[in-house]
Amino acid sequence: MEKSISLNKQILIGTAIGIIIGYILNIIGTDTSSASSILYFADIIGSLFISILKMILIPLVFTSITVGIANLQAHSQMNRIWKLALIYFLSTTSLSIIVGLVIVNVFKPGQGLEITLFQDAMDSFEIQSMGLSEFIKTFIAGLFINPIKAMAEAKILPTVIFAIFFGIAVIISGEKANRVKELLIELFEIVMLLVTWIMKIAPLGIMALLIKLVAIQDIEVLSQLGIFISVVLLGTLFHGIIDLPILLKVFTGIGPKRLFAGISKALITAFSTSSSSATLPITMECVEKNLEVDKDIAGFVLPLGATANMDGTALYEAMAALFIANIVGIDLNVVQQIVVFFMAIIAAVGAPGIPSAGMVTMVMVLQSVGLPAEGIAILLPIDRFLDAFRTTVNVEGDAIGSCIISTIIMKSKE
Repeated sequence: MEKSISLNKQILIGTAIGIIIGYILNIIGTDTSSASSILYFADIIGSLFISILKMILIPLVFTSITVGIANLQAHSQMNRIWKLALIYFLSTTSLSIIVGLVIVNVFKPGQGLEITLFQDAMDSFEIQSMGLSEFIKTFIAGLFINPIKAMAEAKILPTVIFAIFFGIAVIISGEKANRVKELLIELFEIVMLLVTWIMKIAPLGIMALLIKLVAIQDIEVLSQLGIFISVVLLGTLFHGIIDLPILLKVFTGIGPKRLFAGISKALITAFSTSSSSATLPITMECVEKNLEVDKDIAGFVLPLGATANMDGTALYEAMAALFIANIVGIDLNVVQQIVVFFMAIIAAVGAPGIPSAGMVTMVMVLQSVGLPAEGIAILLPIDRFLDAFRTTVNVEGDAIGSCIISTIIMKSKE
């Protein structure tokens, strides 16, 4: 009897088919009835897949964090995990921005590119401006809201904050909260069972999303912005293939081959959905089963990382700021680039809590060094394409962080 094709191979096959069909549709055009029909059904299937992932997201975030915290034996251990996570997030985000700034200073994308090519888009672009003080105020206010409302509206960060407090309360309550703790553990196990069911349709969902992604790309715009796209991909891939795997190897001994084989499903899902949050259920399954990360640590670090650890996003926003500066003929000095560095960190961490987050935070980065906010209009046609790559690195960074923190905590127990 022949063995059935593994889920990993099914996802790879679905990815390949999606890219091929999308590319063919891009070449022949999407105006024909057959092409429109394919895109229509791909849109339905892709939207359904993302909706299912989002459906399970809030129950997974709440149960995984509360169970993870409640299972920690002492407050000191929980405090250590929190501190390690914060140090890791800030370190890798800073490293990614440095990589981006170095590369963009070397290749100088945008110099010599005629801004008149994009004048119409810039003139019609509506600016959503927010100062740093207002941004921070809005961000902090968004952390502490009615948890029921936050869950109903699928707001991840306030749900994470409430889950942390709830988990701490379960610990402090001691034996009185044993039944609550057992119920949460059972709910978490049920949610993870649902995740395994969702994974069975992942190949089809990923294929549909990639068909749409590739088919609707404007090749002419991509070629006009080819140098910028190339340097962004260079920076993003350098951080994802060189920086992060080296950190993992140094702290855990896990090599790149095992890493990418273990989280391949999560990376492909991140690429096709462009959402760290939507990918979270699959990321958790990958790191716990394939990389043997302690489930309590993964349950705490990964949901937090999906909202606060955005290496790819921070790298992109810093590179985009210098790209726009090059286009408009403004030479940013070292001090201004340091300002971009810190603003990109703030923007990347704070983005999930604000409507139209990417555009609002990008405007904030640009205005911090006197760049025209209208320049964002230049990036809009290529944003979805590049978002797929930066989200993939975001998810990889979360997975590696959980591995490193789990290894450090486990070694300290020996």
